[in-house]
Amino acid sequence: MSKIKPGAIQEVDMCHGPLTLKIIAFTIPLIISRMLQLLFNAADVIVVGRFAGSESLAAVGSTSSLINLLVNLFVGLSVGANVIQARAFGLQHQKDIRETLHTSMLISIFGGVLLMLIGIPLSRYALEWMGSPEDVIDLSTLYLRIYFLGMPAMMIYNFGAAVLNAAGDTKHPLYYLMAAGVVNVVLNLFFVIVCDLGVAGVAIATVLSQFLSTFLVLRCLMRSDGSMKLERKYLKISRDKLTQILKIGLPAGVQGMVFSLSNIVLQSAINSFGSATMAGNAAAQSIEGFIYVAMSSFQQAALTFTGQNAGARQWKRVRHTYFLCSVLVAVCGAALSLLALLFGRELLGIYTDKPEVIVQGLIRMQYICTTYALCGLMDVAVGSLRGLGHSAIPMVVSLWGACGLRILWVATVFRADHTLNNLYITYPISWTITLAALIICLLVVWRRQCRD
Repeated sequence: MSKIKPGAIQEVDMCHGPLTLKIIAFTIPLIISRMLQLLFNAADVIVVGRFAGSESLAAVGSTSSLINLLVNLFVGLSVGANVIQARAFGLQHQKDIRETLHTSMLISIFGGVLLMLIGIPLSRYALEWMGSPEDVIDLSTLYLRIYFLGMPAMMIYNFGAAVLNAAGDTKHPLYYLMAAGVVNVVLNLFFVIVCDLGVAGVAIATVLSQFLSTFLVLRCLMRSDGSMKLERKYLKISRDKLTQILKIGLPAGVQGMVFSLSNIVLQSAINSFGSATMAGNAAAQSIEGFIYVAMSSFQQAALTFTGQNAGARQWKRVRHTYFLCSVLVAVCGAALSLLALLFGRELLGIYTDKPEVIVQGLIRMQYICTTYALCGLMDVAVGSLRGLGHSAIPMVVSLWGACGLRILWVATVFRADHTLNNLYITYPISWTITLAALIICLLVVWRRQCRD
């Protein structure tokens, strides 16, 4: 491997040497960067909850499931780009690295523009379908329409970060999100408190900070050396790389969309309890989000390390990667969930000072945080399967084990007993069933590899 110049992409050799420290070194910057990315939304929620009222808090918080539904298809494609790029690095095929990079960036531009054109006109119709209350829907629509203006920037950043992560570089995306996160918080406070723009202000701040992080990741790729340098003359779609990205990324995207659809069904059920419950749920989701991104970083580690080692055909390191990531995600998820439960009231108090909203948030956290590590273990299994090139398997398992069960639960059990407790219990049940099925699938895939 050629020497890396100062300021260039910081590659990690994933195919040689001890795995534990390499996985931890890879994951920690990823955890921090994803938490900073989550601060975009958290800052929105906190600022509107404190300075614009509980209706605005409910408006911003209730849009997350809808946003995820629309963006997850292309976020899934970025997973495909990550796996294909990781394999190319494992094999040290410079031409494949270059073609994957430039194909990925063109996909991101197309996807971002498409999402913007779809999301802006359909925002209100989607919120009406979700049953958003009258006192919230106008604010939610305004937030969404401004938010979707930033879709091109969001997609370009996600794909750019994906190819950087595939090379083992998790530090540069961290630096860029630190800068964007600071700008987002400052602009939130300025637009909401000084300019009194409310929901519109936090949406504008988020969009502007997204464009900043996108500019920085593009500059990094354009200033890089060798096959990871983004150049206009190579900017074209490779049919072969597009096919490979779609083969892995499309099932991942469909899986994400189906998960989001099930969450929309759950959000619609939550909406039936009124704005106080919606606000409490939004605040709790924001707190849980920090736990989730920490755990999902180990999924990214499992995916990338598995992809590179599978490319190098080092099957023992592939299996070792899964076990190490599973142990680390279980410890991380359990520890962070415990902290969230212990300080739940204080954490929710950051978002709102209304007791009824805090109570509603605590109800949700009691169900989610006590079993959240199961979700992390589930995601690591998904990452390992995707890294091996089996993206359709976790899609099918998640479709039936998690999403299908949740929708069926809302349509039957919840309808028969209309309570929040009966709604939230579906999360740990679906995680347990899906995890068991994924482990079985992983064992079957490993057995097939041993015969090859």
